[in-house]
Amino acid sequence: MAKKTSTKASGNARQAKIQAAQKTSGGGANKIVVATVVAVVAIIAVVGGVVWSQAKKQASVGTSTAVPAGTSMGKGFRAYADVKPVAGAPTVDLYEDFQCPVCGQFEGVLGETIRELGQTGKIQLTYHVLNFLDGKSGAKNSTPAANGAFCAARTDKFQQFHDAVYTNQKPEGEDVDQATLDGWAKAAGISGDALTAWNTCVADGTFTRYVDSVNSAAFDDAKINGTPTIMINGEMKDLNAVATPDQLKKAVEDATK
Repeated sequence: MAKKTSTKASGNARQAKIQAAQKTSGGGANKIVVATVVAVVAIIAVVGGVVWSQAKKQASVGTSTAVPAGTSMGKGFRAYADVKPVAGAPTVDLYEDFQCPVCGQFEGVLGETIRELGQTGKIQLTYHVLNFLDGKSGAKNSTPAANGAFCAARTDKFQQFHDAVYTNQKPEGEDVDQATLDGWAKAAGISGDALTAWNTCVADGTFTRYVDSVNSAAFDDAKINGTPTIMINGEMKDLNAVATPDQLKKAVEDATK
């Protein structure tokens, strides 16, 4: 099993490789492809060691067994559940960690396309929001961000909060404080009585156990290796094959029955 010192070295090496890849790539979509592949490979290398062992030992802050509407422990959160899917619309499962910098890059390139496909019923989109990077970094980052997003879902603001997190993403390894959470809530348009309820939900850590359960299921059941991971109709996709909006749309079209 890897030690903490080797995990830190792995993280530094990953960052160095990403920076080198960015300098030599052509930018845009190519940049996200190269950076994503390097980062995912690095995550694979440590999931079996310190990252995953620490994440599984990490105790939840909250004691609530609450789950977001329409789901259950260990299951992802269905976005755009009120939109009727078109005939044969494929399922798309997106595994991400709000602390993951490559997830932020992925969102920057494909987020708008994913939202468009979800809003028009061309995909049945499910988010699996993980917190394993808290176990790696020791920061209180992934869990409070995820809990805040699911608290926002209570007032139909999950997607807005989700997008706000990535637009103003906290660096990996840094704690998410209340001021940061408040900023995301404001950007998501949560106000008035809804904000009061959201604050209570956040303070209570209402969905932290749910987030833990989704994290465990992602690695133990879905057998993902890192984030971001995207599955279409249950098939894990090579990120190089869905690295641009056009490639993703083509993959969705091919999977539509």
